[in-house]
Amino acid sequence: MYAVIQTGGKQYRVKAGDLLVVDKLDGEPGAKVAFDKVLMLGGEAGVVIGAPMVDGAVVDATLIETRKGEKIKVFKKIRRQGYRRTQGHRQHETVLRVTAVAGAGNTETWDGEVDLTPKSALDARARGLKIAAAEFTPAGSTAPTKAKAKAAKAAAAAEAEVAETPIVEAAAPEAKAAPAAKVEAKAAPKAAKAPKAEAAPKAEAAEAPPAKKPTAKKAAADTAEPAKPAAKKAAPKKTKTDGDDA
Repeated sequence: MYAVIQTGGKQYRVKAGDLLVVDKLDGEPGAKVAFDKVLMLGGEAGVVIGAPMVDGAVVDATLIETRKGEKIKVFKKIRRQGYRRTQGHRQHETVLRVTAVAGAGNTETWDGEVDLTPKSALDARARGLKIAAAEFTPAGSTAPTKAKAKAAKAAAAAEAEVAETPIVEAAAPEAKAAPAAKVEAKAAPKAAKAPKAEAAPKAEAAEAPPAKKPTAKKAAADTAEPAKPAAKKAAPKKTKTDGDDA
């Protein structure tokens, strides 16, 4: 059995169990949605066409999520003017699961369980990304998850630790009483050690280091007599000649 419904100015052909994506509707995940604008019903008994709607026909659905659709690009151009503009847009849309189709004396329901996992979580799982399931679990979802099981285990462990804490605290004073003697022993001042004997003063009559002997060259220079200055050569005497007398 199928039905043709109208919502958001558009028409959709649906049947029980279908996943339907329509324009944005108000509501939280898990909310029930009913479409009473049924234009046509079809099935084994025949086709019923409304005028314009089928009286008493209703299509029930469960809201899964409201999200943004695929991005579209809007490109504008005016030739010979150098005008080009590119803009993106993502339309808000609502995802529904059709649970029942009723009308014309017939009713068809879907017995499956509605999964409220959003598309973003499904895409993350497909890519192998590790994302906590608790982030995508709606408030109205009753399906058990691994995150809830882990949270329950953690809570139980915390309760067990809290229950054991008083016992540990009661035993602590007894354990601390034993080393009290050691603490007192450490607190007692240590016996002063005898001062070390001072080193004997060095002998004051230590002999001075022997003087260094002068080298042979220096001794020879000291003993040698000073050299006498060289005698000047006598200038040759001038002899008078006959020409000088004249």
